[in-house]
Amino acid sequence: MIDTQLTIPDDPADALAAVGALRRLADRVEDIAVERAVADGWSFAQIAEALGVTRQAVQKKHSRRLANTTKHRR
Repeated sequence: MIDTQLTIPDDPADALAAVGALRRLADRVEDIAVERAVADGWSFAQIAEALGVTRQAVQKKHSRRLANTTKHRR
């Protein structure tokens, strides 16, 4: 079982810095996962469903970067 207890810093500046760091980490993980999915032949619709967002949101966020790194299906 995964421990879901969190320790939040008392200082709001530290807590907000942690939130920012987590967002940047999540974005990096998403970028890598989307690149791998596209390389494996996934469509933007499949990726969107897995992420719980719209196909258009995936296209808007990742199309330009993917066009520079790999060929992809739409």
